[in-house]
Amino acid sequence: MKKAGLIICLLLLLIGCKSKTVSRDTEDLKIKKVSNTDISSEQQRKAYELGKRVLETCNTSKFKPFNETEVTQSVRENTTEERLTKTCTRFRQYYGSFIDLKLDGVYKTKNEVIYRYHALYSKKVANKELRIFVNEENLISAIKSMDWDEKFDAKLAEQ
Repeated sequence: MKKAGLIICLLLLLIGCKSKTVSRDTEDLKIKKVSNTDISSEQQRKAYELGKRVLETCNTSKFKPFNETEVTQSVRENTTEERLTKTCTRFRQYYGSFIDLKLDGVYKTKNEVIYRYHALYSKKVANKELRIFVNEENLISAIKSMDWDEKFDAKLAEQ
């Protein structure tokens, strides 16, 4: 009798610990390439200027902090002069001086516009990209620097 009660308790415990499946709308995650003309020129200018401001810090060692009309609170908190100095030291060593940003494409998700720039540096070995994410409130919600991905558009076609 005790064994039967123990087995029933174990079964109830196992049933109670069953993992639940979470459904996620994949439309939220899809990225689509859009034409530059579909995006406001003011937003394009803002994304370019803020991205350039961040990378020019590596050349000048002076950073003009973002304000609440340019970026989200989390970007303001994460983009500090100390963090930029640490990143810039590494970038200048490997890639040389920052020259400019070249827009490679504009992409859209359900909630954001993504500007993908090819970051140009003085050393030819530099092959970096800068992605600027702009949310629905026209604020920069993320800035990411990464190695250049030649197959980025091909990956989008597979979605």
